[in-house]
Amino acid sequence: MKKTAIFSLLFFAALAFAQGIKFEEGNFKTLLAKAKKENKLIFIDAYAVWCGPCKLMVKNIFPLQSVGDHYNSHFVNAKIDMEKGEGIELAKKYNVKVFPTYLFINGDGEEVHRTIGYVEEKDFIQFAKDAEDPSKRLTSLKQKFEKGEKDPEFLLKLAELTMYSDAKLSNMVLERYFAAKPELNQTNLQLLFQVMKSTEDPSYKIFVDRKQDILKMLPEKNYDNINKNVKVNTILAKAYNPETKKYNDAYFLAETQKFMTQPEAEKLLVKVKSNKALKEKDFATYEKLALETYKDYSSASSEELNSVAWNFFENISTKTSLETAIKWAQESVNKNTNYANTDTLANLYHKIGDKKNAKIWAEKSIELAKASGEDSTDTEKLLKSL
Repeated sequence: MKKTAIFSLLFFAALAFAQGIKFEEGNFKTLLAKAKKENKLIFIDAYAVWCGPCKLMVKNIFPLQSVGDHYNSHFVNAKIDMEKGEGIELAKKYNVKVFPTYLFINGDGEEVHRTIGYVEEKDFIQFAKDAEDPSKRLTSLKQKFEKGEKDPEFLLKLAELTMYSDAKLSNMVLERYFAAKPELNQTNLQLLFQVMKSTEDPSYKIFVDRKQDILKMLPEKNYDNINKNVKVNTILAKAYNPETKKYNDAYFLAETQKFMTQPEAEKLLVKVKSNKALKEKDFATYEKLALETYKDYSSASSEELNSVAWNFFENISTKTSLETAIKWAQESVNKNTNYANTDTLANLYHKIGDKKNAKIWAEKSIELAKASGEDSTDTEKLLKSL
């Protein structure tokens, strides 16, 4: 019986070992050295701890045996948090702006391929095969574009692959694609919106020129909101001085008031500065500006309120401010009850020492998570600690 038990343990241990991607430990320099020695590419899961799709990939895709079999035998695999340690510099070097981003890097540190977002099993394996095939890598696709390739399917794929890492190229690709005046559909229109960042982009000209066609697919109110956002982004880019790291308030307010009211422009500027402070980890400034921005939060969306409440949970320690964040989270729940905002409420109550309400909302959050298929692991850990 003992031998049978031992054999069973060994069998299950071997089975567990065979499944899923094996991620290497060590710094980036070590990964490069190993990749060069083994003549392999490095696969990097560039993630952030707060990223929902990143967590789903860890839960649903990375553990699959088919995925592990391919990635473990062909690549040096690594998971790197792009907001901590050397990940911060790597995010800058490889222009990682969304999570998750998947990078393939050669032993010399050169990027050869990438994609983004939640990817299903078969597509994730195919993506890896594309990275191994020099003719299908992003570097080769760029060369093909430079030689004048006009195939619509090819152009859409290239625009999608480069829209976050090389906005200029992505705009050029879409300019060529739309020059053939293709019929608008959800795929190419969504891509146009994602690539369009400035009124000076070629994609914006397409957006304006094909307004009547676009209005057949979405309400004019939505079109106007998109237009407004692009104009604001353009003004922001021009108002910001990267040397002083400050905004030209007068310029921003003068330009934005051409298409919005003065109170709207002033409120928007405060929100912009608040987000900048958060990004730069200037939490004292962020706290002050966020409290000002959301003094009246009646018109804010459920998602927006949950986001600012969670930011306070993570970064702010002032009890009165945390109590205000609880009001934001509660309003978020009132507008749209879901796993995320009930989890935020639970964590905020726990942070101010209210274990009774923390327990109530943690249990509610776990219940909602199970009903919607969300990963409630962190909330369950919180509940056990209460």
